[in-house]
Amino acid sequence: MRLRTRRMLFGNPLYALSLGWARPTHLRLVPPDPWPGNAEYGQDLLSGIYRFAGETIQTAKPDWTPLGVGDDFLEALHGFAWLRDLRALGGDTARRHARHLVDDWLAACGAWHPVVWRPDVIGRRLASWVTGHDFFCASADDDVRRRIFASMARQLRHLARTAPGRPDAWPAVHGMVLAVVCLPGGERHWPRTRRLLDQALPIHVPQDGGVADRNPMTMALMLQDLIDLRATLHAGASALPLPGIEPLQAQVQTAIERVTLGLRSLRHGDGRLALFHGAQEGDRVLLDTLLSHAGSRGRVARSSIIAGYRRLSMGRVVILMDVGAPPSAGFDRHAHAAPLAVEISVGRERLVVNCGAWTGRGGKTGQVWHTALRGTAAHSALTLGDAASVPVHEAGGLGPAGDVAAAEPGEAAGGLLAEATHTGYATRFGLTHRRRIWIAETGDDIRGEDTLSGAPDAEGLPDFLIRFHLHPDVQAALTRGGDSVLLRLGSGQGWRFQVAGGALALDESVYVAGPEQVRATSQIVVSGPVTGGDTTILWALKRERRGD
Repeated sequence: MRLRTRRMLFGNPLYALSLGWARPTHLRLVPPDPWPGNAEYGQDLLSGIYRFAGETIQTAKPDWTPLGVGDDFLEALHGFAWLRDLRALGGDTARRHARHLVDDWLAACGAWHPVVWRPDVIGRRLASWVTGHDFFCASADDDVRRRIFASMARQLRHLARTAPGRPDAWPAVHGMVLAVVCLPGGERHWPRTRRLLDQALPIHVPQDGGVADRNPMTMALMLQDLIDLRATLHAGASALPLPGIEPLQAQVQTAIERVTLGLRSLRHGDGRLALFHGAQEGDRVLLDTLLSHAGSRGRVARSSIIAGYRRLSMGRVVILMDVGAPPSAGFDRHAHAAPLAVEISVGRERLVVNCGAWTGRGGKTGQVWHTALRGTAAHSALTLGDAASVPVHEAGGLGPAGDVAAAEPGEAAGGLLAEATHTGYATRFGLTHRRRIWIAETGDDIRGEDTLSGAPDAEGLPDFLIRFHLHPDVQAALTRGGDSVLLRLGSGQGWRFQVAGGALALDESVYVAGPEQVRATSQIVVSGPVTGGDTTILWALKRERRGD
C-alpha cells in the first residue's frame, strides 16, 4: 500500500514539476576526497562489467535497472561510490567513461523509481557526485555540467521532503549535508538538514563507540562519512551563514573519536577487521587511511569492552568476543546470530575465525550464502543441535534474541579474563550459556570454559556443539589418540588445542573474507550431551615450543 501510494504521488508528472527548475552552474566548494578506490573494479566498469553485492552483470550499454538483480545491487549501482574505482584506474579514458555513465543516468533515471529515488540511495549518490566532482565533472562541457547540477538540485529537493527518521536515514542525512553546503541554493534546506543530523548522530553512533548495526565494516564507512562531514561543515561554517553549525561540528568530532576507538579495537594484527555481524576483512590501505585522517589519538586498552566487543590483548595475541546484544529491529537486516562468538589472532596471522559474510542477497546462490553465514554454526560459538542461538530470518533480520551480559574487564591470576552470558536458548531449551576466556600474560596460554545451566534434567535436549573455525592458512591435525588437535600457522608457529568434557573432531568449513572469496578451511568441533544441572566444557589453546 505504501509503495503504491508513493508510486502514484512521486510518479505523477505534476510532482516532477514541483521539484522546480533551479539550475546552479557550479559547486561553491568541493570537500576533499582522500579515499582510495579499486583500480581492478574500475577496469571492470570500463569493460562493462558491474560487480555489486555478490552479483555480476555484463552489458555493452549501461543498464540501470537490469532484470533479476536484487535491491542491494541497485543500491550500489545508483549510489555511485564506484566513481572512486574509475578514479583509481586513472587516465582520460576512465574520466570520460565516468562522465558518460553519469550523463546516461541523467537521461535514463530522471523519473521516480522505488529504489533509485529512495532517500538513502539519493543521499549516497549526492555525496558521491559532490566528492567526485573534480574527477568526472570539473572538466566537462557547460551543457553536461548544467544537467548534472540541475539534477542534483532536484534530487536534493526531493530528499529534503522525504528523508526519514528510519534506520536508512543516515546515508540520506549525510548526502543532504554535503549537498546543502556545497550546492548553491541548498542552504534553504539547512534547518531540516540540521535537525535530521542532530537526531541521527546519537542513533547511528552510540556512546559505546560502535554503530547501530554492530558491523565493523559499517564502522569504517561511518568513519569515512563523519570525516567528510567534518571537512564540509568546517568549510561551510567559514563560507555560509548556517545557524547552529558549531554544535553540530562538536557532535561530529565526538562521533569521530568514538568510532575511531571502536574501529581500532576491532582490527586484528594483520590490520584488517574481525568478522562479526556481516563484516568482511576489508581493505587495510583504506582502514589505515581512515584512521590517519580521523586524527584521534585514543588508544585501545589491552582489556576493554568497546562497541559490544570484548578485547583481550597479551603479547602478540588478540582475542575478540561478541558480548553485546544483537542489533535492534530495523538495524538487524544483515546481523548474525552469534552471541559470545570469538576470534583469535597471533601477530599478523589469524587462528580462530568466524566464517565471514556474503555481501548482498541477489540470486538464489547469494540468498543461500547470506542466510547460512548469519547462522550460529558459521561462528566460533556454541550451538544446541542445529538451532541457532537467535532465530535467523531468510528475508533479513533476527528473531527474539534473549539477553547478553558481560562482566567488567579485569585482570585475573597472571593474565586477563573475559566473561559473558547469553539467554538465547532459554525460551526454547531453558538453558543459559556462559563463556569464560583467560589469557596468560605471555599470550602463549589461552584457557576457555563454556557452561550450559538452567535445565533440571536433560531429557529431550539436543547435544551441544562448540565450533572453532580455523583460518585457511592454519593446518590442523588430530593427534593419534584423538585427545588434541595440532595447529600450524602459515609462519610455522605451532599451537595445541585440548578439551575436557566433550568429544573432539575436525570437520570442513569455509571462510569468506571478501566479496565472493570463498575459501575451504577446517573447524574444530567439540560435542557432547547436555546433562542435568550444569554442563561444563573446558578447552585450552597453548603454543607449542620445540622440545614440548
